[in-house]
Amino acid sequence: MHLVHASRLALAETLLAAGPNAATLCAGWESRHLAAHLVLRENTLISVGTVFKPLSKKLDKKINDLADAAESPERYAALIRRFRIGPVKYSPFAIDKVDRVANLTEYFVHTEDVRRARSQWAPRILDREYTEMLWQSLTRISRVLFRKSPVGIILTRPDGQRHVAKKAPNAVSISGPVTELMLYAFGRVDHCLVTFEGGDSALEIIRGYKPGL
Repeated sequence: MHLVHASRLALAETLLAAGPNAATLCAGWESRHLAAHLVLRENTLISVGTVFKPLSKKLDKKINDLADAAESPERYAALIRRFRIGPVKYSPFAIDKVDRVANLTEYFVHTEDVRRARSQWAPRILDREYTEMLWQSLTRISRVLFRKSPVGIILTRPDGQRHVAKKAPNAVSISGPVTELMLYAFGRVDHCLVTFEGGDSALEIIRGYKPGL
């Protein structure tokens, strides 16, 4: 739990430092939209619109309304403070297990969405425990993230550990640090440091493919 809470604080600080109108890797969102998403996600039932399409338009409107209200530095800072506090007690995200499973990856990816939208960035150095928890999360959800891949996918860490995310005769090995593999898996393909190995046909097929939920 301490790592999830630390990740929340790191994301809050990254958003606050960026200011309300900073670019992010989330298409169409500035930092204030991302902050609004994070607050609504764990405090309102309408957040199911992220997966339940009939509610997606209502959710988008709520996010935009909250983001518009937080355009000034003062109101933006108040929105970040609301996120830093955490979910209301009746939220599923207030349950420790749900918080750990759902938020560690969420917070990591969104922190990088802000950091890597700049012209210059460098990967963060994370401690081993955090890295291993991210790897566990990635291997657990990789089949979903790569379900539409046109070729087989093997995720390979620098220490040699491998995970088959999708089985297929024609496969590509994607290599890189756990953090970079995580970002690639969530579709940040142009803002992560990974390499590819495989046959010419597989490499040609996967070019232009973007994984993710």
